[in-house]
Amino acid sequence: MILVLRALGVGDLATAVPALRALRAGHPGEELVLAAPAWLGPLVELVGGVDRLLPTDDLGPPPWPVPPSAGRWPGRPPAGAPPWSGPLPAGAPPWSGPLPGGVPSWSGPPPEVAVNLHGRGPRSHLMLAGAGRLVAFRCPPAGHRDGPDWDDDEHEVDRWCRLLDWYGIPADRTDLALRRPPAGRLPAGVTVVHPGSKVEAKRWPADRFAVLARRLADRGHRVVVTGSAGERELAARVAAGAGLPRSAVLAGRTDLGELAALVAAARLVVSGDTGVGHLATAYRVPSVLLFGPVPPARWGPPADRPWHRVLWAAGEDCAAGPGVGTAARWAALPVDRVLAAVDEAEETVRV
Repeated sequence: MILVLRALGVGDLATAVPALRALRAGHPGEELVLAAPAWLGPLVELVGGVDRLLPTDDLGPPPWPVPPSAGRWPGRPPAGAPPWSGPLPAGAPPWSGPLPGGVPSWSGPPPEVAVNLHGRGPRSHLMLAGAGRLVAFRCPPAGHRDGPDWDDDEHEVDRWCRLLDWYGIPADRTDLALRRPPAGRLPAGVTVVHPGSKVEAKRWPADRFAVLARRLADRGHRVVVTGSAGERELAARVAAGAGLPRSAVLAGRTDLGELAALVAAARLVVSGDTGVGHLATAYRVPSVLLFGPVPPARWGPPADRPWHRVLWAAGEDCAAGPGVGTAARWAALPVDRVLAAVDEAEETVRV
């Protein structure tokens, strides 16, 4: 069995697709298990090649007993390391305290191979301690001196492809497509406006999204506003400001599979640096993605796809000078610039 740890979100899973496909191709006869949140299940089905989802919402101790011979915990645990379950390596001090919520349940021996597609360690490395072999970035604090060095400035897709390549598993960073879900109850050909993000600093102002949605509707776009259940109030505010009917607010009314189907059949997606933008990339749907403060060089769509337009609030697309805060940079990204990017994205499809 190969266990892959990627207990994160939609965009994180989407950027790991080439690595997951590489593991499947390199080990066609092995069971491939993905440790990730259960709510990502519909999207995992669209990735393909994953045999089983192990519901995992958080980092914690290994879910299997770890024998002292595992030797994965070098000396004293590093600061911030999770509590440990099972026997401790020889010489390690005891740990106490509650286990974090969302730690997966496990039966049987540790996996033959564990692949850390979650992070640089040490916590994510330690969660996989005791596996027969660990495929991960070099992390001496976790006792893992194998693997390549971490690069903070690397694109997220390239990062995991490079990790696997170091271990002799070739990965194709262009293999980003997801399976197309069946058409459901949601409309096709809409323009998806997604104003939310779990990270407040990544949000373009709601009033700007409202003006944008109104002007897109005036141009003949059938606009819907998406988001999570927790973003429904935000989506409703954007729709009201745009003069859209309440039926245009889909935030909190779709599961992840339905959202993927909506994006796959969409005319256009406009969003911040969040998971919906990665779905647009996966389905090659024209998109305008608003980045800030994280640079698109780390999380953006492939640069060779002109139908995905990226505007960076901390870069040349913003009129704010150096040294200003994120809010001021967002304020300096005007609606007209976003509309121009919409025209550019749609023009590439018409050509």
